Amino acid sequence: MRLTVKDVLKYMILNSAKIVTGKEYAEKRHIQWISAIEMPVENFVRKNEAVLTTGIGCGEDAETFKKFVQDVIDSDASALMVALGRYIFDIPTEVIELAEKNNFIIIEIPWEIRFSSIIESVMKEINDIEYKEREKSEKVQQELLKFILKDTDLKEISKFVEKHIGYPIAITDRAGTLQEKSIHSQAFIKKWKKYVLQGILPSRKETTLLKGDPMFQKFQMVEIENRTVFQIPVLQVADNPQGYIFVMVPSSESIESFLTLFRVNVLEHAATTIALWLSRKNAIEETKMRLRSDFVQELSKGEFLSFEQADSRAKLLGYNLKHPYVCIVGYPENMKILFQKRKQDYDSYEHWLESMIHYIEEEIYYAAQSLKKDMMMTYQGEQLVIFLETPGVKGNENATNFLDLVERRLGNLLPEVVISWGIGNAFEGISGFGESFRHANTALSIGRRKKGSGQRMMYEQTKVDRVLLNFASNKEMKEIIMSTIEPLVNYDEQRHMDLIGTFIAYNQFHGNVSQTARSLNLHRQSLLYRLRKIEYLTGLSLIDPDDLFLLDLSIKIWKIGEHAIMVGQN
Repeated sequence: MRLTVKDVLKYMILNSAKIVTGKEYAEKRHIQWISAIEMPVENFVRKNEAVLTTGIGCGEDAETFKKFVQDVIDSDASALMVALGRYIFDIPTEVIELAEKNNFIIIEIPWEIRFSSIIESVMKEINDIEYKEREKSEKVQQELLKFILKDTDLKEISKFVEKHIGYPIAITDRAGTLQEKSIHSQAFIKKWKKYVLQGILPSRKETTLLKGDPMFQKFQMVEIENRTVFQIPVLQVADNPQGYIFVMVPSSESIESFLTLFRVNVLEHAATTIALWLSRKNAIEETKMRLRSDFVQELSKGEFLSFEQADSRAKLLGYNLKHPYVCIVGYPENMKILFQKRKQDYDSYEHWLESMIHYIEEEIYYAAQSLKKDMMMTYQGEQLVIFLETPGVKGNENATNFLDLVERRLGNLLPEVVISWGIGNAFEGISGFGESFRHANTALSIGRRKKGSGQRMMYEQTKVDRVLLNFASNKEMKEIIMSTIEPLVNYDEQRHMDLIGTFIAYNQFHGNVSQTARSLNLHRQSLLYRLRKIEYLTGLSLIDPDDLFLLDLSIKIWKIGEHAIMVGQN
């Protein structure tokens, strides 16, 4: 309920008042405040304020009075009541035209009516309305507090708030993640995730709707797809939001008509209630997540001495270690690059990364649920470590199907994110967790070196690479490889001729000069020159099978990434 200009004109004290302009808006214009103002207006008039004036200082100067009225209009006042008979005898025609042009209400009142009587009547009704609204909102507050005492879920709290404000709401944590999804459709949830990842929600702007109006201080407004979204922070210690309430209102609804005193009070009480709910829920969830994360990390490091020891912890956390598992390690490659594109929308890289990892983990959990597989996961040291239930210990088709589904979903939600994956061998038994993790890490490392970022590599596909790495760890082998490859590395760095790439192509085509020249888009004589240069620098003959094998082996070990260590040790 709100007091309108039409309501005020019904007062007995204003029986002799006459509405000059804006009569058709009298029922729509709300009055929140009332005051007597003379020149100058400056910033003394608030939005939705009824202004009383005698026009003192204007006299018969129509232009001065017009400027005064314009200032009142610019202040978004509800109406201007002018006492006629001492300083203003008639409203000038140009002032009436100005008011009509701006759909503004001007009311003539007789000089005899005391301003104090009008103010007293208006304030009494405003206070009565506020008292009734406050009474209603206090009942709502009591109900909300009962919800907390009864440990009610967020779904019921959300529906209760929606019922009293008349519009749907969304409740999120500080990163914008929806805390109660069952009240929203899948289409809404999908759109919401995109708004959050694009930095649209939560709004990080520090502007409020109307700084001069205390009713609006905590509210921010975002326009999304022909809807107005009001954002209200759920505050924690030191005014740092731990979450938000979002109210979805059609754009056709004005700010003034939406933000009634009752709705403002309900939303403020709801914010307090949800702050308590989130604090309790976050404390529980953070403890659970930390315990689960620590447990998965300990499994991956092979820190449990017996199955019984690990199994007792696993049961408390809801995990079943009796299934066979396969370890998958994921490395998000381009997070810092993506953050630079959205930097202005977030407080810090850590805050942004928290949101991104949350949504990546959410899609991974969804994929496991879709395949009806148990899964354990942690994010540690910039890596996602996943233990996925697998039907048996032979083959990794299960992991491939799982990653196919994960990448399809991430492709829709986070198309710019690039993740490299390493897949270990499936296993059984407590010792297998650490072994499979090491294998997955090895596969990830080799895959990133060999295939580049955003690819998958299975441990069983790395046999040759592991043989090469073992060769490279041998001190005598290192010396042989260094003496063979280093002249080519240095020459390529100085002359940019790519002798190493030339040899790889030559060897791939089994020494066929014509095919090699075509593949490299080189003249035959230019290729022969490069081949002679390779022989000269290495002291090896490209027609000698042993020399050819040594050069090929040295380059393969160098390509897998050990070259940096070897050259650095020279």
